Amino acid sequence: MSEALALFASSWFFVAALLAVLSDAFLPLVPSGTLVIAATLHLSDTHTSPFLLGIGVALASFSGDLLLLKFARRGAAWAQRRLERKPGAASAAAHLLAALETKRARTIVVARFVPGGRTVLDLAVGTTDRPPRRFLRWSAVSSAVWATYIVGLGFLNEHTFDTTWLSFAVSCLAATAISAVIARVVQRQRRLARETEAVEPVTVS
Repeated sequence: MSEALALFASSWFFVAALLAVLSDAFLPLVPSGTLVIAATLHLSDTHTSPFLLGIGVALASFSGDLLLLKFARRGAAWAQRRLERKPGAASAAAHLLAALETKRARTIVVARFVPGGRTVLDLAVGTTDRPPRRFLRWSAVSSAVWATYIVGLGFLNEHTFDTTWLSFAVSCLAATAISAVIARVVQRQRRLARETEAVEPVTVS
């Protein structure tokens, strides 16, 4: 009986993690990465393959992008207002759209690892008239990359440490640190880009 209850609870935990991954496209504050890590640490209880969990996470992540992009395209004015409501979101969106012109793959993949980056990028693309096919193609790739990373992080630490709570703590700290480093690099690149644009070219007569 206790094993059946544990299996039921773990199954609902997996569902909650997948729903969080899907919904954090709309609500970036949802701790989807934390829930996925916790779900990964419960894999042994349900004899579930990490590969299957990774596929589920990737599909949920891509579905969130697809839904938000469709909402943004149908209500471009709403999407624009949402971007303008948050300080820095509009400038971040402009920077991402410019980066998509020359570094589409890297921009879409990196945005997945920056807190809120996925949401801003989806909304920004939704407010333009660009064909979404190429964006969605790389969105699928970035979803697979992030799913492999977050599930792999939890799986690796589960087999490194003896206790579940320590595996969970180390995995969450590592994920937070990696996201912070990537966000810092992105902010630095944005600052350098603004400084470059602010410098007026010197004309030699």
